[in-house]
Amino acid sequence: MVDAAREPAEAQGLQPAADAQAPAADTAPSESSAPGGAADSGERGGTDGSAEAEQAVEKLDRPLPEGVRRRVVGLASDALGGLPQGELPQSLRQYVKFTPARRAKYAATALAAALEAEPAFRVRIAERLRLGQPDLVKALESGSVPGAADPMDVAAAAYLVRSAGWSRLVAEAGEEAERAGAEGVAAEAARLVEKLQAELAELRAAARADLDRQRAESEDVRREAESLRKKVRSLESDTRRAQAETRRLAGELEAAKAQAAAERGAAETEARRLRHRVGELETAAEQGRRSAREGRSVEDMRLRLLLDTVLQSAQGLQRELALPVSQIRPADLVEAVVPGSASPHDVARRGLADDDPALLDQLLAIPQVHLVVDGYNVTKTGYPALPLEQQRIRLLGGLAMLAQRTQAEVTCVFDGQDLDVPVIMAPPRGVRVRFSRTGETADELIRRLVRAEPQGRPVVVVSTDREVAEGVRKAGARPVASVLLLNRLARP
Repeated sequence: MVDAAREPAEAQGLQPAADAQAPAADTAPSESSAPGGAADSGERGGTDGSAEAEQAVEKLDRPLPEGVRRRVVGLASDALGGLPQGELPQSLRQYVKFTPARRAKYAATALAAALEAEPAFRVRIAERLRLGQPDLVKALESGSVPGAADPMDVAAAAYLVRSAGWSRLVAEAGEEAERAGAEGVAAEAARLVEKLQAELAELRAAARADLDRQRAESEDVRREAESLRKKVRSLESDTRRAQAETRRLAGELEAAKAQAAAERGAAETEARRLRHRVGELETAAEQGRRSAREGRSVEDMRLRLLLDTVLQSAQGLQRELALPVSQIRPADLVEAVVPGSASPHDVARRGLADDDPALLDQLLAIPQVHLVVDGYNVTKTGYPALPLEQQRIRLLGGLAMLAQRTQAEVTCVFDGQDLDVPVIMAPPRGVRVRFSRTGETADELIRRLVRAEPQGRPVVVVSTDREVAEGVRKAGARPVASVLLLNRLARP
C-alpha cells in the first residue's frame, strides 16, 4: 500500500522535497487554523458543515485492525518527510530525518497516536493520499468502493479521508482480514493434519520394517552365539593341549639349562688353560724379539762402519781430483715449458674445448696477459638484434666485470670508419675502448695493437674472423673464438 501511494505521486511529478513548496491554498489554512480540528474546514475550502458533523459522529467500535493500521502507518511515514516542520505534531518531529522505512519501524506507535489525536495532521496525510491516489479518494468521497481495490487499501484511505461510512469500511476490512486469517489457519491446520498423518504412516511402516530387521538380526545373533559357543569349546580343548605342551617344554628347558651350565663350566676351564698358554707364548716371543734386537745391533754397527769408510774414500777422491759440486739435475735436461716463460699457445692445447669458458680463465691467469677484443665481431655473434649502442653497452659491461675479476689488461676495438660523428661514451673502469680511424678497419687496428706489444708478452685476441686470427697468430698472439668470450660472460 505504501508503494502504491508513492508511485502515483511520482508519476505526477510530486517529490517529497516539492511538498514544502505547495500552493498557498494548501499551507494557508494550517497557518490560520486553530487547535482542535479547525484545520479540517480550512483544508476542504468550503465543505458542507453538516457532512463534517456526520463524519465526526462516526467512530470505531473496536481497535483499528492490524492490517489497516500497518497500511495507515506506512502512508503517514511516507508523507511525513514532505510536511513542514511547524505543521508536525511535537511527538513526530524527532523522526522527520528518518527514512520512510525506519519511520514505519521505530515511529509506528507515535504515528498511529498522532493520526488518531491530531485531526489536522490526519487531514495533511489525507491530502497527500489524495495527490497520490486521486481515483480511490474520489470514489470514497462519492460513496462507491472500487471492486478491484485491496480492502486494506480502501480501509486505510477511508480512515484517513473520513468519508461517509468510513468506520463500516474499516470494520469490514478487519472482518475480511480476520476471515482470511481464519481460513488460512484452517487450511494450514488441514495441511498440517495431512502432513502428520503421512508422517505417522511413514513411522508405522518404518517401525514394522525396523521390527522385521531386529527379528532378523536377533536370529543372526542367535546363530552367531551358537557358533561362538562351539568355538569356545574348541579353544578350551586347544588351551588344555597347549598347557600340556608348555609343561613338557618347561621340563626340556630346565634340562637344557643344566646342560648349558655344565658346558659353560667346561668352557671356562678351557679358557683359563688357553690364557695360561697364551701368556707362556707371549713370554717366549718377547725373549725372541730381545735376542733379535741384540743380533741386529751388532750387524748395524758393522754396516755403519763400512758406510763411513766408503764415504771417507769418496770425499778423498773428490778432493784429489778437484771435482766441482754438480748444479744440474737430470730433470733440467728434459725439454718442456718453464712456468715463468709460458705463452698463450702453451695453455690448454688439448685439455679443453675451444668454446669452454675454462679455457679463457686459464689464458687470463697468465701473468701480464693482454686481452684484445674485436667488439662488433663478438656482439653480432651473441646479440645481433640490438642496436649498435646497446651492443657496445652490454659488451663493455661484461668486460668490466671480467677485468675486475681477472686483473688482466683488456682492450676492446670497434670499427669506426662508418661513424659520422664521434661516439660520446664513458669507458668502463678497467677496459680500454678504441675505434679505428677513417679508412682503417677494426681488424687492421687489432693487428697494429698486437705488433705494438713487446716480444714475449702474452696476448689473447677474441675474434671469429679467420684473417684476424691468422694475422695475430703470425705476430705471436693467441686467437680464440668470440663464442668463448660470450660463454665466459654468460657464466656467473
